[in-house]
Amino acid sequence: MIDIVVLFFLLGLIARLAKSDLRLPEAVYEILSIYLLLAIGLKGGVELSKHALSDLLPQVAGTMALGFAIPLALFPLLRLLKFSSPDSASLAAHYGSVSVVTFAVATAMLDRAGIAYESHAALWVAVMEAPALVAGILLARLSRLREVRWAELAHEVAFGKSVLLLAGGLAIGAIAGVEGSAPIAAVFVDPFRGMLALFLLELGLVAGGRLREIGPFGPRLLLIGLCFPPVLAVAGAALGVALDLSVGGVALLATLAASASYIAAPTAMRMAVPEANAALSIAASLGISFPFNVIIGIPLYLKLAQWMGGPST
Repeated sequence: MIDIVVLFFLLGLIARLAKSDLRLPEAVYEILSIYLLLAIGLKGGVELSKHALSDLLPQVAGTMALGFAIPLALFPLLRLLKFSSPDSASLAAHYGSVSVVTFAVATAMLDRAGIAYESHAALWVAVMEAPALVAGILLARLSRLREVRWAELAHEVAFGKSVLLLAGGLAIGAIAGVEGSAPIAAVFVDPFRGMLALFLLELGLVAGGRLREIGPFGPRLLLIGLCFPPVLAVAGAALGVALDLSVGGVALLATLAASASYIAAPTAMRMAVPEANAALSIAASLGISFPFNVIIGIPLYLKLAQWMGGPST
């Protein structure tokens, strides 16, 4: 059975395709995005407080390396598909970076199914975000697109909304621990799935609108949006098995590898690669890959993790 939060996404998608007048106020969208990023970060930080950081260094190094390697592998494939160098660099960075909402849907599905996963998994989201953006920027520079203002860009990547809130939530949760975070659990833990459902309703509306932007790039974007996620999921799952993660952890890392950013990456790429067609990356990541992942992909990645045989705990 499809998870109930995914049904909210389908409702928004159908509403937009049917040209309904259903809309969520922009302020509500902003509040929900801030809430989800903080809630995921806080949860991961609280669990992180239970572990010695040295024990997690292999996972941090492995996930950072994966985030950096994905754009490097995708860039030549995108060039073979006849995308320009600017568009290839931008698309590669989007698919190397991660979607925190896709991660949230995956954790909700695992919780509903009673499948255990590493409680500090939100840490992987935080450390995979920036390396992919750096790799995309390097690809753009090597293609001699333009000089990059690295200081300005580094500030934008490090202190952009998504990275700042997620990393800040991790830090607050790690410092406060279980007891210190207990007073706000009623705000950031109990209502999480309801807030996620509302956010997915809005994303369904947005994704439905983005589908119209595919235009003449349609066949190639469909190929990217539908084929990149499962292939990248295999790479993420293989890393999860190598790191000796649980079945749930392998499934989450596969999901992160398969996801594509549509929050942090567009901002960074707009600064570093202004020549790129931003609509292509958004249409592929949000209009195609995001619906594929939340409706079809995540259950497949769980089956992949079970087949690859991660530890049962």
